[in-house]
Order: sequence, then C-alpha cells, then structure tokens
Amino acid sequence: MKSTTVLTSLLSLLLTLFCATDTADHETSTASSSIIFTTLGKLDYAFDIFTLPASDTPSVTNEIQITDGTYLNFNGHFPSVSPSLLSFLLRDQALIQPPGLHESPPLQLIYVTERNGSSNIYYDAVYFIDVSARVQVPLLEIKQGKSAISMKDKPSLSGEYLIYVSTHEDTGKPRTSWAAVYSTELRTGLTRRLTPYGIADFSPAVSPSGVYTAVASYAEKGWDGEVEILTTDIYVFLTRDGTQRVKVVENGGWPSWVDDFTLFFHRRSEEDNWISVYKAILPQNGPISTGSMTIQRVTPPGLHAFTPATSPGNKKFIAVATRRPNSSYRHIELFDLVKNEFSELTRLISPKTHHLNPFISPDSNRVGYHKCRGDRNRKDKNTHLLLENLRSPLPDISLFRIDGSFPSFSPKGDQIAFVDFPGVYVVNRDGSNRRQIYPETAFSTSWNPVHEGVVYSSTGPTFASESTEVDIISIHVDDVDQISSKKLTTNGKNNAFPSVSPDGKLVVFRSGRTGYKNLYIMDAFEGEKGGLHRLTEGPWTDTMCNWSPDGNWIAFASDRDDPGSGSFELYLIHPNGTGLRKLVQSGLGGRTNHPSFSPDGKSIVFTSDYGGISAEPISNPHHYQPYGEIFTIKLDGSDLKRLTHNSFEDGTPAWGPTYIRPVDVASPKNEECAFEDCHWLNKMPNQGLGFTFLEPTKPQCGG
Repeated sequence: MKSTTVLTSLLSLLLTLFCATDTADHETSTASSSIIFTTLGKLDYAFDIFTLPASDTPSVTNEIQITDGTYLNFNGHFPSVSPSLLSFLLRDQALIQPPGLHESPPLQLIYVTERNGSSNIYYDAVYFIDVSARVQVPLLEIKQGKSAISMKDKPSLSGEYLIYVSTHEDTGKPRTSWAAVYSTELRTGLTRRLTPYGIADFSPAVSPSGVYTAVASYAEKGWDGEVEILTTDIYVFLTRDGTQRVKVVENGGWPSWVDDFTLFFHRRSEEDNWISVYKAILPQNGPISTGSMTIQRVTPPGLHAFTPATSPGNKKFIAVATRRPNSSYRHIELFDLVKNEFSELTRLISPKTHHLNPFISPDSNRVGYHKCRGDRNRKDKNTHLLLENLRSPLPDISLFRIDGSFPSFSPKGDQIAFVDFPGVYVVNRDGSNRRQIYPETAFSTSWNPVHEGVVYSSTGPTFASESTEVDIISIHVDDVDQISSKKLTTNGKNNAFPSVSPDGKLVVFRSGRTGYKNLYIMDAFEGEKGGLHRLTEGPWTDTMCNWSPDGNWIAFASDRDDPGSGSFELYLIHPNGTGLRKLVQSGLGGRTNHPSFSPDGKSIVFTSDYGGISAEPISNPHHYQPYGEIFTIKLDGSDLKRLTHNSFEDGTPAWGPTYIRPVDVASPKNEECAFEDCHWLNKMPNQGLGFTFLEPTKPQCGG
C-alpha cells in the first residue's frame, strides 16, 4: 500500500500542472515544425515494373525492367497511343534512340509513381535493348493547393483520355472512402469525375472500344472495415461521362475486359473459400442488369488466383497473380482459357520474390507486373531512407515517413527515438549515429522533456490481453552498455504507452491491472513505488495516451462508447480526472488512434480510418490495417485536415518541436525491399474442413 503522504503529494502535483499557465516555452506556434509517422513496410518496397514475353520460356535474360530503378513505380498499363497524341506528349521531350535502333519502336507504359513526395501517373517510352534510352512524362499536373495532394491508382488510357482513381475530394462523412474514378483529357487537362458523389469506386478498367468502364464499387453497402477481399460489386458505366451506371456483378473485384461484353474479375468462392477468377458475359441485346449476366468460374480450386489481366480480343489466356499452397510467395501465371491449365512465369526466374498486379500488352505478346527491383537492378549502393519527405498540405510544417514505428522527438528535436522490432533505437535527425538503446521487443517511445537523454517505452508482446506481461521502462540513451533500462511497473499486467508530463516528473500510461485497460499516472523515475494515481476507470479500453506541452490535457484513444468492438475514438481529460470530452467521432465502427500534441498544444495529429479504404487490399503487400491515414485537428474539434493519401497503413505520428527541411534523409542501413504478402492469403482452404495457415516469409532481394 502506498502512503497517504505520497498520494497527497502526487495529486497536489497534478493540480499544479492542471492550473499552470502557459510559459514562454509553450508559446511556440505549430508553424515551422515537423510531423513524422510510420507506413508499415513502405520504405522497404522499392518497386519497379518489369515485363516478360508471354510466349517464350521465362528467363532472367528476357525479363526487362521498364521503369527507372529510382522511385516507387507500380500498377502499370500498356497503352495504345495514337501518333498524334504521342507527338503531343513528347512535344517538350527528346527521345534519344540508341545507335542502330532508329526503326525500333519504343515500349510504352503508363503507371503510378511516387516521387518527390507526391503521387502521380507517368508515361514512359523505353527501348527493349537499352532501357536507359527513355522519356518520362507526367500525365497529371500537380498543382499547389488543398486538392493537390492525393493518391493516384490503376491508370488506363482510352483514346486521349486518362482514366484513373484519385482521392482528392473529401466525402465529408467519417469512415467513407475518398476513392473515385476520374477522366482527364490529356491535351486540355479537363478533368471529369465519373463516380457519383457518395460512392467509392476502385480498380477501373476501360473496355477495348473505350465505351464502357467497369469498377469495383461500394455503391450500396459502404465499407464495414474489411481488409481482405472487399465485398464490392462491379458496376459498368459510360466512360465519356459516367452515366448509364449499372450493377452487373454482385460480389466481385478487379474487373478486366476482353471485349465489350466479357469481363473477368476475382472473388472468394462461397463453396470452397478459394479466391478465384470468374468471367461475366453481358447480353449483347437488351438491357444490362445483374440478372442478365452469365457468370462462370474460370480458375479451379486448389490455389488462390486474383487480380486478373486480359488483352483486347484475346480469348486464349489471361494473366493472374497466384498464391499456391506450396509457396509463400505471390507469383504471376498465365491461365490457358482453352486448355484450362496454368503456365508459370515469374516463379521460374524469381522464386523468392513477390510479384503483383499483372497486365498484358494490347498485342498479347508481353506481360507486365511490379516487384522489388533487387540488388542486380539497384542503381545506387544504398537508396534506403530514414526519413522520406512528403508534400505537406500544412504551411510551414514538413511531413516525413520514418523507417521505424512509434517515433518521438527529443526535447530539442535533434534526435528521434523509434522502434524497429524487436528493439528501440535512437538516431540523429540527419540520419547519423543510429544506435540500439534497448534490444528486446518493445513498442511506443516518449522522451522526458526535462531530463536529457531519458526515453520511456513499453516492453513485451504487442496486441495482447490485459493480463499479458508488458511493463513500462525508462532507458538512458547515452548508456553504451545498455544496462541502465529500469522497469517502472511491477505487476506486468499490460502496462504500455507511456507519456511524460512537461515538467518531467510524471508518466501517464495504460494498464490492464484491474482486468480492463485504463489510464494511470506514476512517478517518472521511481515508477509505481513513488506513487500511483488512477486517471480513468471503466469496463473498456483507454490507451495510447499523450500529455500536452502545457500540462493541461491528456489525449487518449478509447472504445468506451462500444467496449470490445475494436472501434476507438479520441478523448481529452485533465490530469486531475476532470473535463473528460470526446474530440474525434470515428463513425460507426471506426478507429482513431495514436494522438500526439502540436508544440503549442493547440492541435493534435492522429491516425484514423476517417477516409475509409483507398484500394483493394489484395492489390498491395501486407498491411494489418490498410486504411490508416494521418490527420490533424484543433482541440475544439475544428479544422480537421487529412495529411496523407495512400492505400497503405499510416500510423503512430509524432509532432516535433523543430522544423526539418523537406528533403529525404538517407538511412545508415543498407538494405532494400523486403516485405511480406498479405497475411490472410496464407489461409489455404483444406477440403472444405477448415483452413491451413502458411508461415509468412519475407522475400529475398532480387529473387
């Protein structure tokens, strides 16, 4: 039992913090500061687009890397470009042909690229033999302003119109996707929204004639939190203006046309649980509707087959991505529609590399896909980043993706602590002096703002129950022998997410010691032994707490509105337990987590699924939650702003006290492109009796 004197002193200190007025140190504006956050695995992708001939035996020598080996390049499309449009696209470009190849036409590609902190769609023209002879043209003008930052995805060219997904328009409704399909006339830049407002469309495919576009859509149901095979329906509408929109398939994704009356798509079979490719045949006479379609299963059970690709008029084969029970890797295969059999492509040359999202050339001669570019295609010895600069929608605030989880800034802003499982690390913000300060499994980091060089973390299993052994520790950063970590909690009942008061004397954290995860406050150096105060109490989970710079507020995530549902919202409470109020309403079933105060304490940066999901998750590598984006909001609940746009998992943001110049910072690590496939693809149906789980495996660079 703790003494009455200790508790009285602790509560007195809490009241002092609550009543304290802002000091000059806390008058710092949010301007000229920086926000860093994590995107699960993204800095390890290093994707480029490759191609193999469809008819030759696959080999390393006939696999061609099309894109430039520098940026993140993915989701390609082989276009048919008219001579007049090509002349327009290349009007300011010089395509330097290699000697002796003046009669050889270039290979043309349209694809998504992330470069210089933003997403865009590019056109490349390259030569087979000398891919250094290339021209690159951005197809969409990136303008300054609120709508300039968005995710682009799944481009295709129809005549002189670019059809693609963008997330630049706010739906205004929590937990609804911003993903919509747009058409841009390349000569004029005139852009038209093809998706009706209030609807989310993914994975557009334009028919060979250009008349129709098919999409996977949440037109009726909306998103309910799925992260595997989305229960989207396939709609078809007129490409020119989005009208005459009709649902043609229930429960389908990733459509692809062979002709104007034949669509391929993927879905999970209700009979045997395998993800398979199906074919839908539209009526050539009479109205099109869901009931008028003929639907046939194409790929057999026994393996997962998805993201089908077709070529105009080619009814002989399709390309698919597969996950076979005897492989931990995603590969591209051809499926013969006449013989009903597979022929392998990528496994024969890169057996231990994941390959994603195939596409076929208009003449059916080549199959494209994206994968890690690997060691043999790496231009520079080390292109790995510690901090990747992103274009920020907030003036005077730089935005970075960090190669680690749960980052936090030192009080001076010159060092960053983060988790790189299984340990805790500290690095100078210029990328130098990276060192491990704690070797065991840990999550979350928080610096003591007064006592220099002290970092707090929680050590033990993640995503664990209330009774799991997890404890708060303090670590002295400059202890080279790593022996000065100190355990501050003693009961081991899932004590996690420490945050230090601005005077450096107290730590707020969550604990499951009563059977529920609630918030507690203890001494920053003596831990529980120096006094313990319970801040929240109830049969729910309060977690991920953060103390404001002025000491007046503690922000935290809680599921108290619907305990156990997995739905979290942001709350504020004074350190003395008064003033509890909800800051962010997540929407039905939504998740809002990981709050971090701005340097002036007037705003919070956090992670949320407010923007829904932006792409079919099966088209990406593994993400536990492929919907998290980074947002900011003022403490009065106004001025909600979305900072990031992608189809990955953004999280654990931190708002730093100083400004970091908006340029990439190289990592001292020398590794590149190691990621896992979607974990749920490891579920392999077992003769209808259940599932067999394969162990996820990280691929090797270069296969």
